[in-house]
Amino acid sequence: MGPLDYILPFLLALGILIVVHEFGHYSVARLCGVKVLRFSVGFGKPLLLRRFGADQTEWVLSAFPLGGYVKMLDEREAPVASHELHRAFNRQTVWRRIAIVAAGPLANLILAVALYWGLYAGGVEELRPRLGPSVTASLAQQAGFADGDLVRSVDGRAVETWQEFRWVLINEALDKRVVVIETINDAREIAFRKLDLSAATVDQDKQDISAQLGLTLQRPKLPAVLGSLSPGGAAEAAGLRTGDRVVRVGELRVDDWTALVTAVRDAPGQSLQIEVNRGGTPFVTRVVPASVDENGRTIGRIGVGVADQEGRREQMFVTVRYDLLEALGKGVEQTWDTAALSLSVMGRMIVGEVSVKNLSGPVTIADFAGQSARMGFSHYIKFLALISISLGVLNLLPVPVLDGGHLLYYVIEIIKGGPVSERVMEIGQQIGMALLAALMAFAFYNDINRLVAS
Repeated sequence: MGPLDYILPFLLALGILIVVHEFGHYSVARLCGVKVLRFSVGFGKPLLLRRFGADQTEWVLSAFPLGGYVKMLDEREAPVASHELHRAFNRQTVWRRIAIVAAGPLANLILAVALYWGLYAGGVEELRPRLGPSVTASLAQQAGFADGDLVRSVDGRAVETWQEFRWVLINEALDKRVVVIETINDAREIAFRKLDLSAATVDQDKQDISAQLGLTLQRPKLPAVLGSLSPGGAAEAAGLRTGDRVVRVGELRVDDWTALVTAVRDAPGQSLQIEVNRGGTPFVTRVVPASVDENGRTIGRIGVGVADQEGRREQMFVTVRYDLLEALGKGVEQTWDTAALSLSVMGRMIVGEVSVKNLSGPVTIADFAGQSARMGFSHYIKFLALISISLGVLNLLPVPVLDGGHLLYYVIEIIKGGPVSERVMEIGQQIGMALLAALMAFAFYNDINRLVAS
């Protein structure tokens, strides 16, 4: 993947999230009768500016894309004509100001609910939580997990997918709990196994939670039968066809799909002799795998997919689909759980229970954006929902300069019966800017460390 394969999905996601967030502020401000002077996506010098509506609101695309803002009529920023004082933000009741400020983060959370709702209503294909062989001498092996076990529940909470299983493990590992995992094998035998998560660490720079426990996802051996061929790809150009079964690459005998993938990945730009069985007749050709960058490493690809073997796909994948009402409930639940986990992790970072290395900046987020976009539409939508939740939660934190900081001022105003002084707000802004700058610097530092480590 080239740089554009990461940058474009990242900018698209960023644009959507900023527009939704600021439109939340804008729409509630308009409902409250507040005059909106400018709606900006990005900061700094305007690159594109148009005026619309009775108020001639400026709609702006600015040079620095990491953020945006809605500028409202406000006496604290500029003189306001007497006939428009009732439309100034600062003249609104405290409850209206709370509604306007809270609308941005809430719009991001509502977007996440809508995205999950659409996915669950339309149906999304996920990997089943079917376990492979446990790692030798691991906690999973000691607990008795066996190859082929299908996970059904964790502490009574039903799980349908591998992603859901990992999600539950992460939540329970934060509390260092001992969990009971229900499994069923191919003989329909049900087992309940205890797994102690006290030694597991939630750290982005360390092994995945399942790997730490010795749990693996089952990857059944698939025959090296070619499925779909990419138009214009190396395989098609060499005369290979759908249904060909690869038996040899050079001197290497190919027994399964993994062996074929490994041989091709390790030979970018090299001419490979490939022998296939085509309807009982041998066919030999030469293929030159295209050189592709993957996370800083050059690998080979010939543009083929594995043929769908009867029964194999059903064993590995499950389609998660609900009716419209259930899908909405699932979307709300997923958004709530993700927001709660985000807040929990942030709190644990502050007290030192979770490493601050889990903080990610725009480089890591762009990497995830590119990877999810390459994996398919549903994966990109999930990424978009996750980042939207993170943005919503972050903005609700009681830090001056963030929406949550303004909400804190308004809560104090309600308690004391009057607004916070300008001096207090000024000091708060300075502290908030310093905290935000330190947070961004640390996130960039983590990004750079991950790039160097990879």
